Amino acid sequence: MSNYVPRLKKVYVEKIAPELFKELGYKSVMQTPRLVKIVLSMGIGEALANKKLLDAAATDLGLITGQKAVKTKAKKSIANFKLRQGNEIGVMVTLRGAKMYEFLDRFVNVALPRVKDFRGINPNGFDGNGNYSLGITEQIIFPEIDFDKIERIAGLNINVVTTARTDAEAKALLLKFGMPFRK
Repeated sequence: MSNYVPRLKKVYVEKIAPELFKELGYKSVMQTPRLVKIVLSMGIGEALANKKLLDAAATDLGLITGQKAVKTKAKKSIANFKLRQGNEIGVMVTLRGAKMYEFLDRFVNVALPRVKDFRGINPNGFDGNGNYSLGITEQIIFPEIDFDKIERIAGLNINVVTTARTDAEAKALLLKFGMPFRK
């Protein structure tokens, strides 16, 4: 099992990287943009009242990614939200390496086509430094989630971190990976 290479990584190495190298006219192969990590996070504000929701969200995120989710704590106290510093209010997972490519493959080819009234993802989610962020409104688009055993439908944030220097380079990379951007 140690010599396993995800399908999307193989495609990147054999096809996507050489195409991007030619298209973007780099002098060195090391300038070619590549994926660094994918961070998935869920903010569960209602977890202050019901700790079971936070555990359910951690379980869901673990099923989606195949990796244990970490509970995140509040950095500041906010009186209007009855929030104290240190309260657990979210969960997150950072994917790197093989798991990152596997997740991106499943996300683009399996989960996104299951979204209701899907017209493409927002092309304005780039941050100016070649990283892309998007929000999913329902975690049930992933086939790993059993609809009957779900506590509450929740959204999740997905951040794709790349080595691209500009948004145009990052968009070219994600388009090659098959991200369906809205026209």
